[in-house]
Amino acid sequence: MIHYRMHESPLGRLLLAASDAGLCGLYFEEHRHFRGVEGWREGEHPHLERAATQLDAYFNGSLRRFDLPLDLRGTPFQQAVWRQLSTVVYGATTSYLSHACAIGAERAVRAVGSAIGRNPLSIIIPCHRIVGSDGKLTGYAGGLERKRYLLAFEAADAA
Repeated sequence: MIHYRMHESPLGRLLLAASDAGLCGLYFEEHRHFRGVEGWREGEHPHLERAATQLDAYFNGSLRRFDLPLDLRGTPFQQAVWRQLSTVVYGATTSYLSHACAIGAERAVRAVGSAIGRNPLSIIIPCHRIVGSDGKLTGYAGGLERKRYLLAFEAADAA
């Protein structure tokens, strides 16, 4: 069973989703690739409470790395891409190509980009830290304005 709740943030309302195994979703309003909550149960769950607390700490500048049980649901390739995202440190960015090379998929940059775009745990698994090889912002399931905000927020806090 997937449990969910809404959570207010500086980026608007976030939908948090969790199974008994861990957090499995964090979605923005108008999130690309979000399928909806059909069959899910709205209400509280310990993983949702913990995620909400850590998100508040992140946005007030007192948390730089999330420590939450995760229930990643995707192909083995997607999961490898998502695990590697968590190694990009707070306040830093890396390119899609560098990310692909880091998982040994340098010839699969587009597939890596597609997997990054389907990251079900935006912010928690920091896909906003991936930029184009030229440093330009490209793609973000929550929209480029949110990506720009997150990168500026982390850069200012890290300085």
